[in-house]
Amino acid sequence: MSLTRRDFASRSALTGAGVVLAGSVGALATAPQALASTDTESAGHEHGHGHGHDHGGVGYGPLVPDLDGILALPAGFRYEIVTYSGRTKLETGEYTPSNHDGTATFEGPRGTTLLVNNHELAGPRANWPHPVPLTEGLVYDPAAAGGCTVVEVRRGGHVAEWVGIAGTATNCAGGSTPWGTWLTCEETEDKAGRNGMTKDHGYVFEVDPEDRRANRNPKPIKALGRYAHEAVVIDPKRGHAYLTEDASGPNGLFYRWTPPEGFRHGRGRLRTLADDAGVLEAFKCFDSGGTFVDDLSRATRTGTVYGVDWVEVPDRDAKTTSVRKQFTDGQVTRARKLEGMWWADGGAYVVSSFARDESPRQHDGQVWFYDPKRRTLTLKVLLGVNPDPSADGAFDGPDNITVSPYGGLVIAEDGEGVQHLFGATDSGRTYPIARNELNIGTEEEPEYSEFTGVTFSPDGRTLYANIQTPGIMLAITGPWKRQKRGH
Repeated sequence: MSLTRRDFASRSALTGAGVVLAGSVGALATAPQALASTDTESAGHEHGHGHGHDHGGVGYGPLVPDLDGILALPAGFRYEIVTYSGRTKLETGEYTPSNHDGTATFEGPRGTTLLVNNHELAGPRANWPHPVPLTEGLVYDPAAAGGCTVVEVRRGGHVAEWVGIAGTATNCAGGSTPWGTWLTCEETEDKAGRNGMTKDHGYVFEVDPEDRRANRNPKPIKALGRYAHEAVVIDPKRGHAYLTEDASGPNGLFYRWTPPEGFRHGRGRLRTLADDAGVLEAFKCFDSGGTFVDDLSRATRTGTVYGVDWVEVPDRDAKTTSVRKQFTDGQVTRARKLEGMWWADGGAYVVSSFARDESPRQHDGQVWFYDPKRRTLTLKVLLGVNPDPSADGAFDGPDNITVSPYGGLVIAEDGEGVQHLFGATDSGRTYPIARNELNIGTEEEPEYSEFTGVTFSPDGRTLYANIQTPGIMLAITGPWKRQKRGH
């Protein structure tokens, strides 16, 4: 059933859901403890940068430099290295693959924690010193370097790691399922014969962290489409899958897959689907006045609410034309750098990492919340363009995201310059959690890799995150506390 513009307009009038499209993205306060939850025209002037001020006890205080040069954390926190590409080894003797990306945690047997870790490795295997090993029975395309590993953390700190899937490409984000598996997403559109590949890529695959036999003979879930996948979440109540696309020229789309009638989710059932099973659709937004919204960057104020309709994808396998290019202007809503997602609070938190000249308006990060019951998309966090990414302080370029058991969001930064893990309260106030201090550049021109794979352990005591290059998985512990909303 379509949510009509008239329905949304009347609903907005009843709930007070306002939409502001005027103004340009400007000096939104993005520094620690600044409020990222007002319009981009005034926030920077209203709140300044928040340095040295107490904003209602939000966060954990300033970050303490790390003598080992890896991770700065607040006082009282500590980290441990779980895996390190080129240093730690798999059960089979090969080194841990590089380029750690999306990650999820699962309760394992006998008190263990299992993590599935994507490795974002593009193109031929020869391009990488530490590709995902081609473990017999777990290979999709022997030419491809990417895949996933499964990491088991036991009491006492013992770690084991093995291959979950190999021979996939550019495994970026993904998402965990309500039935305890991981959906790994290929952020590529390479077809057989391109970049050395022997099979088509750009698919979603399911990886079971507990049952190694279930991962044998990998099969792409073609029903979810072939495009530059970023992340996926599953609506546990309705069974829909929501997927983001990180692409440009034109900007990518937000998708919904509706399962076929009678289909029931469960371990391994997605791979049994026909290639054209269910319905894959792209979203189309409109404001409370019924005006079509062409790009999410149009929103310049948090609290902006859009109604959402869905438009069926003509050719989900993109046999001749990329999925996002199958729509003309006016048919769908686009957004630059649609990245991480997380299912919580009855809906999906969705990240648009940044927008520049390829978008109608510029910003350095948005976090939206899609409510499937109301069919609305609400802007929760908005980061203005960071004027000096090389200076520590401001946040930009949100990517992977998780909902914290202590309230609000925890976000992995993938921007320019300094890289952080940072939190955002329910009211949009931001605070630092960690800073990457591993310089992979030079002293004259420092460079810091992005954070990825941010996720809490099942018991909420440990925050796991990755430094993508060279590929380090970290376990962070400390005096976690429930975060106040802030004012």
